[in-house]
Amino acid sequence: MKLGTRNSELGTIERGARSEEGRRVCSSALRAPRSALVLLLAVFIMPTATFAHAPGGLKEITPESRAALDRGLEWLAANQGPEGNWGSNDLGLVSMGVLAFLADGHTPGKGKYGPTVEKALNFVLKNAKPSGLLNIVDRKRDMYNHGLATFVLGQAHGMTSDPRIGQVLDKALKLIAETQCGDGGWQYEAVKLSHGHDLSLSVMQAKALRSAVDSGLEVPPDVIAMAIKDVRGKYWISAPELRGRYTDVSEETLKRYPGQFTYTGSAGNATTAMAAAGVVCMQEFGQYDDWRIQKNMDVIKRAIAAVTVGPKNSGRMPFDPYTLYYVGQALYQVGGEDWVGFYPRLRDGLVATQVAAPGVPARNGLWIDEARVRGAGAPLYCVSVGCFILAIPNRYLPILQEGKIEGLRQQFGGGEKQP
Repeated sequence: MKLGTRNSELGTIERGARSEEGRRVCSSALRAPRSALVLLLAVFIMPTATFAHAPGGLKEITPESRAALDRGLEWLAANQGPEGNWGSNDLGLVSMGVLAFLADGHTPGKGKYGPTVEKALNFVLKNAKPSGLLNIVDRKRDMYNHGLATFVLGQAHGMTSDPRIGQVLDKALKLIAETQCGDGGWQYEAVKLSHGHDLSLSVMQAKALRSAVDSGLEVPPDVIAMAIKDVRGKYWISAPELRGRYTDVSEETLKRYPGQFTYTGSAGNATTAMAAAGVVCMQEFGQYDDWRIQKNMDVIKRAIAAVTVGPKNSGRMPFDPYTLYYVGQALYQVGGEDWVGFYPRLRDGLVATQVAAPGVPARNGLWIDEARVRGAGAPLYCVSVGCFILAIPNRYLPILQEGKIEGLRQQFGGGEKQP
């Protein structure tokens, strides 16, 4: 498997180009020495204005959202602790802390938050197991922690030149490929069985694989193809008259019914989080024309429109952090009117509800939600996700490259296929 090989066509430098001129320069730069590439990357991905604007005139970053992001990052820095893990041994959650800083352009060892990012990253790297597994807690959390941590390491690999990241990432990616189940999914534990468990596991591993692609690493296409097939298989159509999983029904017939991605592909657990997670996976692997995307975006937009923002400075996020993490990415990846029309609601909801307690480092900049994560990891998770959502418009992360990448469509296929 070519899990440690640079893929120049989809490399990080090309991700950084924001204009036709930039893409031409980057194309020739792919043959330049590494020092020149790093310089070009810095030029093209660093914002040139304080407040970003999307096509169509949307002001993506406001003075208020910038201040909220700064407070959130300051909370993470002030409450990290000497081990760098915020008191949590969940490598996935610690990696989310890393992601919050990377999303705002902060890299290990550089600048104000350089030491904070480095300590957290070191905690993840030193706790990687010889097998490549990124989990040191309950085995039932193997692939949750592993998928999330691998995704973040892939982003860090694309933004730094730390050779340790590449070594750990290579083993982590191989483990994902080796534990993929016969149907294309994954189990909670890092074992290969005939059938995977649920959509959340599949999307986490798929995002980790895409993160590797963003960092210029090649991933076996058959692993991706099986994962996409598994995600499509988790789409449920509300049509009792069709009786079941619809394998013998035409695409044109299926499109006529409402439906969405669900936890297991059945009518249960048809949540906003699963709708968004499925969209993110389809988009990130170039399945831009899949008709399921718009069906799920309709579900997501209805959910956003129905959100009641909590009391000011209450710490209550617009959605729980797990849902918010995928909803924000789904809006960004689909883009267009969906992004312009609905991202401001998430952003402004986060700004309004963030705890403001100047002079109290344990609270100032906090968001709180223990619906899915409890204990030391809960505030870490909430603040990291909140910062990530507010930082998306910066477009620092390789995963947030703009525009459709035809190389992805060609490599992993596109268009409409039956579940």
